[in-house]
Amino acid sequence: MTSDPEMTITGPRQRQARFAILQRWISRALARNLSCLIVPGPEVALAHGLDVIAAGMRITATPRDAGVLLIVGELSERMSEAVAVLYAQMPRPRAIVVLGGQTPSTLPNADFSAGLSQTELIDAVGWLRRALAEGAAFSGSSEDFNASVLHARIEYVCPMHPEVVEDEPGSCPKCGMDLVAHEAGESAPEHGHDHDHEHQHNEHHHDHEHHHDHDHQHHQHDGQDHDDTHQQGHEHEHHHDHDHGQRSHEHRHDHGGHDHGGHDHSGHDHGGHDHGASGFMSMIEVTKDLPRSADGLAMDWLEVPFGPVFSGLPGGLKLTLTLDGDGVTEGQATSLVGMVNEVEEGKEVDAETFIERLASAMPLASVSYRLLACQAIERAAGLEEDPATAQARAVALERERIASHMGWLAQLGRQFGFAWLTHRASTLQLEIRCASGKRLAELAPALQALVTRLGRTPLLESRLKGIGILPSDATGLSGPVARADGNAGDAWGRLWQRLDEITTSLDFITAIGEPELPVLRNIGHGSGTGEAAVETPRGQAQLSLTLEHGQVKSYKLDTACRHHIGLVAQLVEGRELSDALVAVGSLDLSPWEVIS
Repeated sequence: MTSDPEMTITGPRQRQARFAILQRWISRALARNLSCLIVPGPEVALAHGLDVIAAGMRITATPRDAGVLLIVGELSERMSEAVAVLYAQMPRPRAIVVLGGQTPSTLPNADFSAGLSQTELIDAVGWLRRALAEGAAFSGSSEDFNASVLHARIEYVCPMHPEVVEDEPGSCPKCGMDLVAHEAGESAPEHGHDHDHEHQHNEHHHDHEHHHDHDHQHHQHDGQDHDDTHQQGHEHEHHHDHDHGQRSHEHRHDHGGHDHGGHDHSGHDHGGHDHGASGFMSMIEVTKDLPRSADGLAMDWLEVPFGPVFSGLPGGLKLTLTLDGDGVTEGQATSLVGMVNEVEEGKEVDAETFIERLASAMPLASVSYRLLACQAIERAAGLEEDPATAQARAVALERERIASHMGWLAQLGRQFGFAWLTHRASTLQLEIRCASGKRLAELAPALQALVTRLGRTPLLESRLKGIGILPSDATGLSGPVARADGNAGDAWGRLWQRLDEITTSLDFITAIGEPELPVLRNIGHGSGTGEAAVETPRGQAQLSLTLEHGQVKSYKLDTACRHHIGLVAQLVEGRELSDALVAVGSLDLSPWEVIS
């Protein structure tokens, strides 16, 4: 555990003396009501056994309501960039607490860093409260937080002629359309598929100020704006104010007197589309090649990111949806935390080290991947399977399955705003993850009570039935996603598949005995190749590796989530936004298990 007594929580610049009383009052109020944003997400904290609420902090879904940035474990480079954007959006005073990892290079030094345990989390909360109560939040002055990821160079491109690129706003010299802002390095908007046009596609709506803030308060589920977690260094609020300056688009359409809203068309050769000095272009001409909605109107598409820290979706997952209003026209999901499927050439890894690295790289299913690595290495070394050891390991695997499904239920509760479900599932997950066989048997009535209540929640059924139905041509599926296919294959079926697996796993544990975490047996300096497959909570994982004198020389890993993430595009297309988010959440994707 480390904390720097000279370090002060980042706060506003030093106020004048007359504000000292107010500062002390604010500090003490903050000390009594600490709120934190967890990165990568609450599910990761729970998987590590961290009970943030019991430690004395409130969990928030948005950086704008957080006073503490709680980082759990090591962050990938891409997540480090995203967390800088989150930190920049937090109001002052704000603090950084890092447990079980290093402070990302994109952030200031952590105010408190320690190991990954509940005890050290409690110590961190106590230190923060003392520091705040003593006025550390306002002591001294500090410079504004600045990071390179917060800055982006903007170019202006014509949606109809992507070869027209300018450094300043303006109009296209070829067609007269307003140039669209986008980040340098991004692909230019394609003709007929522009996600960010700042013009109106329907003449009947010129008097409608069409704001696309996409706060989606009815989809936030805990107050988390999608732009809170955008990786880029600016907030994409996507305001489509449609202010075209001198080229007024009011078009009063007084057909009796042919009053064209002040547009003097004399002297313009419309047959050849010579629009003269005004640069005006007919909206019919502008929109003739654009894609159409079901109602026949030209679509105004927006590409909107959700994640990698978004309530109801797993941390580390970036979901990008193209929206036509509240409808999703297309989407894709990418992992910002998935591991690379290789060992660097010439850098063989000790077998024990390999197991630890693989287990830590998969925080949502560490026992499963520890078991997978142990089996593959032992088989490569030529060891025969020991039945007693195999049974104890299997019990540990089934215990993790129950805990993992509880974690998914807690996430479902966050997505739907069911505080009771989030609290109950999280509490059970924390108790189950290290419980003995006897304790698991004692928890069976509580688990059954939760299952019964879920079955009697009408809103839950209505929100899940018919959502996220798997495509008929889907391949490579396993786990609850595949097994629920016979039960309508929708989000409702996946819920009940996981609930059934909880009961089955409990019965197995009761019949077999005590769990035992997988530990590598003595392999000496064994060499060879080995393969293993384990049914993780999300589906089958397969590992093949080459062992030379006790060192892992190469390996190949395949996981269920690597296949399941490909379902996202088909499940979200044509759905309302809220249904699309539910469909993605029902897959229970683990971004760590998306191998590149």
